[in-house]
Amino acid sequence: MALMNGDSSSPQRTALAAIWRAAAGDGRLLDSVELHGEENLPSVFAVSALATAAVAAAGLAVAEFKEAAFGPRPFVTVDRRLSSLWFGTSVKPKGWSLPPAWDPIAGDYETRDGWVRLHTNAAHHRDAALRSLGAASDRDAVAAAVRRRDADELEAVIVDEGGCAAAMRDLASWRNHPQGQAVAREPLLWFAVQEPANDVRAPALPERPLAGVKVLDLTRVLAGPTATRFLAGFGAEVLRIDPPWWDEPSLLAEMTPGKRRARLDLRNSDQRTRFTELLSQADILVHGYRADALERLGFGLETRQRLRPGLIDVSLNAYGWTGPWRNRRGFDSLVQMSGGIAAEGMRRYGTDRPKPLPVQALDHAAGYLLATAAVRGLTRRLVEGRGSSWRTSLARVGTLLTELSPPADGASMPAADVRDFNENPENTAWGPALRLKPPLTVEGSPIRWERPAGLLGTDEARW
Repeated sequence: MALMNGDSSSPQRTALAAIWRAAAGDGRLLDSVELHGEENLPSVFAVSALATAAVAAAGLAVAEFKEAAFGPRPFVTVDRRLSSLWFGTSVKPKGWSLPPAWDPIAGDYETRDGWVRLHTNAAHHRDAALRSLGAASDRDAVAAAVRRRDADELEAVIVDEGGCAAAMRDLASWRNHPQGQAVAREPLLWFAVQEPANDVRAPALPERPLAGVKVLDLTRVLAGPTATRFLAGFGAEVLRIDPPWWDEPSLLAEMTPGKRRARLDLRNSDQRTRFTELLSQADILVHGYRADALERLGFGLETRQRLRPGLIDVSLNAYGWTGPWRNRRGFDSLVQMSGGIAAEGMRRYGTDRPKPLPVQALDHAAGYLLATAAVRGLTRRLVEGRGSSWRTSLARVGTLLTELSPPADGASMPAADVRDFNENPENTAWGPALRLKPPLTVEGSPIRWERPAGLLGTDEARW
């Protein structure tokens, strides 16, 4: 049975209204969104409701942009099951396998007084954790070393060493923590109007409404790449830039369709010049570095706006934009530990170890929020002629999730089956793969990606 538009009290309608309101959208447009389905991912939190709402908000932003450019507003339809599945993985290899998602050292460890999670997928983060523990790169050795430490103390030591770790806190502890309090005071989406654009090109293709929009993508892992994948699905020209040393092999088949992928080292003067040229021609910049990272590289917000008047600047960080942890490294799984989500799952399920969400929901939801912001920025620029800046954080998205009404008890959502996938395989760089059907329909503008998923650094850094 479909959840009807009039069910304004449902968690997914509550979340959609919150996201759209945070994006400064016109609430009257919410009636043009149809939400279908009622299945739930297995969680004590309203993960499927959040997934449906986040996808719907991004779709509504595209519909609003189409209306501003071409005339009558198209309807938006969102499938709850497919939205939930896209928060997991959208790709099903045929005749090959995805690399492991996690480094062998990554995971949850019992400490002397609780639990801590180590995030070690990047080699330099793994090395920092091992140095802090004085342990060999062996899971049993790490577990033995962690058991001799207190969770908060070990978290602080690893973070100070340049690594990524999170002690498990419950919901009450996070709400009373200085960073939790700072995040709670932040808007779900912060935005500010910026300089007038020196050129505003009206879109020309209703079926590909973002065609001709240049998106400079400085994001990694899940949230930012989710946003830019969405934009590419509606025709945007996405150019992803990574440093020469970066790779994320387990995620590339998932996150790179529709994108060109180049490498630049912003510490190199010639490559900085090339990046400056790219930025000066971009319509949208999406970045997911820590709050102070681009400033330290000489590309602070004022500089970015000066280089490209009218730029739509969209950014994400892990732990929020204020408070003592604003510059802390973080990932979805760490924020779940810090923010009480893993502890609440452990308590409610009665397990003997942390119980995180079944998917990286903070990442994926934040990605669709970033996409919502980017497209709302395009609409504002088309109508008002000015750029804008937007930002959110994984921790703030986590606050939204924990405040939604929990799902009713019931059967868990079945795993994806052949009916959930497109019939025609995508010819990725690793071999053919099936891709989930899009979770979203914007009337007259089907989502499709014009380039298959592929390796990083295979394209030139140019538009």
